[in-house]
Amino acid sequence: MNEMAKNLILWVIIAAILLSIFQNFKEGPTPNTISYTNFVDEVQTDRVRSVVIEGLIIEGEHHDGTRFRTVRPDVYDSGLMNDLLNHNVNVEGREPHKQSVWMQLLVAAFPILLIVLIFMFFMRQMQGGAGAGGRGGPMSFGKSKAKLLSEDQIKTTFSDVAGVDEAKEEVGELVEFLRDPSKFQSLGGRIPRGVLMSGPPGTGKTLLAKAIAGEAKVPFFSISGSDFVEMFVGVGASRVRDMFEQAKKQAPCIIFIDEIDAVGRTRGGGVGGGNDEREQTLNQLLVEMDGFEANDGVIVIAASNRPDVLDKALLRPGRFDRQIYVGLPDIRGREQILKVHSRKVPLDDKIDLGIIARGTPGFSGADLANLINEAALFAARANRRLLTMEEFEHARDKILMGAERRSMVMSEEEKANTAYHEAGHAIVGRLVPEHDPVHKVSIIPRGRALGVTQFLPQEDQYSYSKRKLEGQLCSLYGGRIAEELIHGPDGVTTGASNDIERASQLARSMVTRWGLTEKLGPILYGDEESAIPGQAGKNFSGSVSQQIDEEVRNIVDSTYGRAETLLKENIDILHAMKAALMEYETLDSEQVDDLMARRKVRPPRDWHDFDHPPGDAETSGEAGATGKSDAGIGGPVEDS
Repeated sequence: MNEMAKNLILWVIIAAILLSIFQNFKEGPTPNTISYTNFVDEVQTDRVRSVVIEGLIIEGEHHDGTRFRTVRPDVYDSGLMNDLLNHNVNVEGREPHKQSVWMQLLVAAFPILLIVLIFMFFMRQMQGGAGAGGRGGPMSFGKSKAKLLSEDQIKTTFSDVAGVDEAKEEVGELVEFLRDPSKFQSLGGRIPRGVLMSGPPGTGKTLLAKAIAGEAKVPFFSISGSDFVEMFVGVGASRVRDMFEQAKKQAPCIIFIDEIDAVGRTRGGGVGGGNDEREQTLNQLLVEMDGFEANDGVIVIAASNRPDVLDKALLRPGRFDRQIYVGLPDIRGREQILKVHSRKVPLDDKIDLGIIARGTPGFSGADLANLINEAALFAARANRRLLTMEEFEHARDKILMGAERRSMVMSEEEKANTAYHEAGHAIVGRLVPEHDPVHKVSIIPRGRALGVTQFLPQEDQYSYSKRKLEGQLCSLYGGRIAEELIHGPDGVTTGASNDIERASQLARSMVTRWGLTEKLGPILYGDEESAIPGQAGKNFSGSVSQQIDEEVRNIVDSTYGRAETLLKENIDILHAMKAALMEYETLDSEQVDDLMARRKVRPPRDWHDFDHPPGDAETSGEAGATGKSDAGIGGPVEDS
C-alpha cells in the first residue's frame, strides 16, 4: 500500500508541473499575421474595427470579423495613434505580460526536470523486484526471486495432508520447535537446519511443506531450484545470499526450495549445466546453511525426485539433517486422501471410498485427486447431481487405459483380430500362478491401443517372486501367440510391439538387476540408475554380455512356449471369449469367470442394481499405468 501511495504522489506532482506549464502558454486561436505596412493601409482605408496594443504587439479585428496580428517596429511612430482615432478605430491598451521569476526558472529547468523524472521512473521499474516476491527487472537480477507467504496467507494444515503418516510425524517435531523452541533448547537440542523430502512425483512433498508453515504460523519463502541460475556468472550465489538475508529478517521462518537438484547436483560431474555458475550457487547455499554465520530460526525444506544426484556436502548433518521419503500411499492412505479430496464433491450414499482405494493401488495423491476430478466431469456430462460408482469406474479406466476412441472406425476383421489378441492376454493371465486377477478386457480403442486387458492386484505389492515375473512374461506374450494360433505365423500383426518391448525389458532386468538366473547369479550387470547420463551401462566383459543375451533368450523362449501350451489346451475358451468381446466389446471380471468355467456369459451388469461394485478384493487388483512398482514391473494393462 505504501508503494502505491508513493507512485500516486509522484504522478500527481508530474501532472501539476505539466498543467502549470501548459496553462502558462495557453493561447486562443492564432490570428492572421500581417505586415505593419498592410496594417497601416487597412486602418487608413477604414477596414479595421478595433485594436489591442500590448507593447510592440498589435492585435485587431476587421469589420468583417476576421482577426489579425502584427508587430510594429521598435521606433517611435507619432502618426499611428492619430490615424487610429481619425478612422474611428476602437483602441485598447494592455500592459505587457511579465512571467514571475519562479515561472521563468521552472520553464528554464523543465527539460532537466523531465529527464530526471523519466530516469527515476525507469529506475523504479527496473528495481521493482528487489523485495521478496517482486517481479524483478534488469537491475534486480541479483535479488532473490523467492515468494513470501505470511502466516495469514497459508491456510494449509496437517488436516489437508493424508496418506503420509510417517512423514507427518517426522516433520511434526519441526512445528513444535517453531512454536516453542525453549522446550528443546533447555535440553541442549537445536532446530534442524534442513529437511530433504524425496519421493515419486505427486506424493505431496510441496503440500507437506506448506502444511508445516501453516501449522507453525510462520512466514514461508517458496522458490524453485531453477530460479537461482541465470546466464550471468555470480547471479545464483547473489540470489542465495539475498534470500537468506530476507529470511533472517523474518525468522523464525521456512524456506522451501522445490526441485533442488537443479542446483544441488554433484559437483564435477560435468552434467546438468555443470558450469562454474551452478557450482558457485551450490557453494553459496552450502555456506549459508552451515557456515561461519548462524541462521537460527531459518529452516530449509527442499524437495527432489532424484536425491541420488545431490552433492554429498549438501546431504550431511548440519545442512540437511533429516531426509524424509514421501512414498506412494498404501490402501489406508489412499482412503484418507480420497476423503480429503472429496470434501467438496457431492457423493452418492452407496459410495464406499475404501473400495475405490482397494482398486487404485499405485496411485499417488495427485492421481487420486485427478480421479475424483475426472469422476466429477463424467457426472457433469451426464447431468447428475451426485457422483456414483459408475463415474469412478469410468474415471479409473480413463486414467489407466486412456480415453475411449469410439469414433475410430475398425473393420470387422480388425476387431476380430484385436478380440483374439486381448483374449490371449486374459486367458494366460488367469491360468499362470501368482498372476494378478483380470479386471477388464475391452476391444474399444483407448489412447494409442486398439484394445486393452487390465489386471488389478488384490492388495498392495512391494516385492515380486520369480514365479510371478515369469507369469507376467507369459501373459505379455499371450496376445501374439493367440494371433499366431488363429492366423498362422504369416498372420501375426504389429499389435504386440508394446508387449514385446515390455517383456524384453522385464526379462533383461531379471538377468542383470535382480539376479534371478542360476548361471549369472546375484550380480548387478550395468548400473542403470547412474546419476551421470551416458555413463551408465556396461561394467562387464564381452563374454558376460553374450551370456546375458543367452539367458534373456532362454527366459523368453521358456515363457513363450509355456503360454503357447496353455492357449492350445484352452483354444475353445479363446474362441468363446472372442465371440463375447465381439458382442459386448467389454468384459468384466465376472464375465471372464464365466468363460473360464465354460459357462454361458452373463450380460453386462447394471450399475444401479448392485451394492458391491467392481474394484473390491474379490475382483480387482493391480496398479495402474501410473503405478509402476519399485521392482520395475510394468503396469497392469496389456494392449495391442
